[in-house]
Amino acid sequence: MGSDFPIRIQSMTTTDTMDTEKTVEQSIRMIESGCEYVRITAPSINEAQNLQNIIDELRKSGYHTPLVADIHFTPNAAEVAARIVEKVRINPGNFADKKKFETIEYNDAEYEEELERIKQKFTPLIHICKEHGTAMRIGTNHGSLSDRIMSRYGDTPLGMVESALEFLRICRAGDYHNIVLSMKSSNPQVMVQAYRLLVQRMDMENMHYPLHIGVTEAGDGDDGRIKSAIGIGTLLEEGLGDTVRVSLTEDPEFEAPVAKALVERYNIPAPAELITEDYSDSLKVKEHYSPFSYQKRKTIEVANIGGHQLPRVIADFSNLDTITEFDLQQVGHIYDAALDKWHMTEQGCDYIYAKNSIINFMLPNGLKAIYDYHTWEKLADRENAFPLIEIGNTKDNITWHSKLNFVYINDISQISKLLHIPENAVLVLECKHARPLTILREMIWGLMYYSIKKPVIIKASYSEPKEKTILYSATDMGALLIDGMGDGVWLKCPAVPLNETNSIAFGILQAARLRISKTEYISCPSCGRTLFDLQETTALIRQRTEHLKGLKIAIMGCIVNGPGEMADADYGYVGSGPGKITLYKSKDIVKRNINSEHAVDELIQLIADNGDWVEV
Repeated sequence: MGSDFPIRIQSMTTTDTMDTEKTVEQSIRMIESGCEYVRITAPSINEAQNLQNIIDELRKSGYHTPLVADIHFTPNAAEVAARIVEKVRINPGNFADKKKFETIEYNDAEYEEELERIKQKFTPLIHICKEHGTAMRIGTNHGSLSDRIMSRYGDTPLGMVESALEFLRICRAGDYHNIVLSMKSSNPQVMVQAYRLLVQRMDMENMHYPLHIGVTEAGDGDDGRIKSAIGIGTLLEEGLGDTVRVSLTEDPEFEAPVAKALVERYNIPAPAELITEDYSDSLKVKEHYSPFSYQKRKTIEVANIGGHQLPRVIADFSNLDTITEFDLQQVGHIYDAALDKWHMTEQGCDYIYAKNSIINFMLPNGLKAIYDYHTWEKLADRENAFPLIEIGNTKDNITWHSKLNFVYINDISQISKLLHIPENAVLVLECKHARPLTILREMIWGLMYYSIKKPVIIKASYSEPKEKTILYSATDMGALLIDGMGDGVWLKCPAVPLNETNSIAFGILQAARLRISKTEYISCPSCGRTLFDLQETTALIRQRTEHLKGLKIAIMGCIVNGPGEMADADYGYVGSGPGKITLYKSKDIVKRNINSEHAVDELIQLIADNGDWVEV
């Protein structure tokens, strides 16, 4: 792993580590689905010791895939596991510390004493790993930063990085270098910023260790894939990442194929830098852009796009010869013929691109059509529709709409021409390369260099089936959105039904935390520590609460990352013992050790008691 080796795929078992037979069976299913490393939890010495039985049975069956022991809270279990498996993962947030959400004031001398305490506790593991040739992952998790780190650096990407570097420096002082690092968070924006900052900090100290990348507690279904792709795809595009895990609340054998689809895209060569000599100086804007914190690109407001407006969604109807009221139901606008009324759902698109198909009925309030320019200029009512004009056709005799014009550009060398179009233009940027992100980002940097503050709609077209369309669009659009670049999205996916394409577009905006259109679930992928059926419980909670737009509900199998990740959630449902659930409001415990058969009802009651429940 690392260096010039291929990017490796890994996943984690969900079985009880003491159940050798089931763990081996599941590991084999994972390996056959494409998993190159198998991670297994070892919460105590007993589980750590049983890893030997698991590895023996796998080897007897002809499987030689490396095993990774996942350790939280128990250094003694790590020391046992390091003598058995190929790699141990330790979490610097809980290897030597307990999390109590306390703010502690340290002076420099006191902080150094804390580091010496950690060194004394951590060094025995380093010696064992060196002796047995065992690798180690120093795996920071945003949800389990220690009180010590939180007190000094806050709940920040910098805190995540420093948490790992403290342990890495101890390893280096002991001349131990068989190390990989990770910076996981359930928020893709935080995760991306932390990895970027980690690489910068390592470069400053002349350290170049491989990275394991992933978005933790991503959830399930399309949402879990979108959130994962925004974080993982962004980093892969930037050349970061040596091993990947997609963390889904699904059976672990379904994770590796998703990770493989993300990684395999990077077998496609990146686009050549299509930059003219005159244009190249404009990229100096990079010097004024920080990849380590969110900065929304400042834009003027044109109609309801840009400025302080929510990012907009354009639905692509260009493949339809005729557009009817029924077609609009696929993009969140429902027509009731009996009452002759329209109803818009939370995922109702803002504009439809009709291309050259004239719409012969009145659109609902709040929805407008976009036509190709030569069709628009022939309309009887041009005021209530808007033109799409290619930048190469912006001649002196063109007729501009008085309120809103969409200007299409797909050539990076034409950015300077945008200086000469009206102020009420919204730019539609598209790059038709199979990996368009680099060029799209450079186009937006070009706008910033020329101080062009017109809003930007990011357009992307994909011919792939749905699974790859989700991953590719979430990478290409999400990477820009989490960096503050983009005022709307436009997806064209002929191989994907229009209603699903619309849902993907809204899902990308939600995962980027820019436009909330549904309930968000922060659910962990399960492991041997999980104390209830995560998939079944997540599905049940989703069924009861999916109408609560904007609410964030965390569903955690155990206490390891629960309270920390729930600092970003409104409510938390956490396994606290066999058949027992503890409920949280944000990071505060509200009810302890509820019987699991009543826990979902108790969660609903907690939401209602706090005024967040809405009847369907």
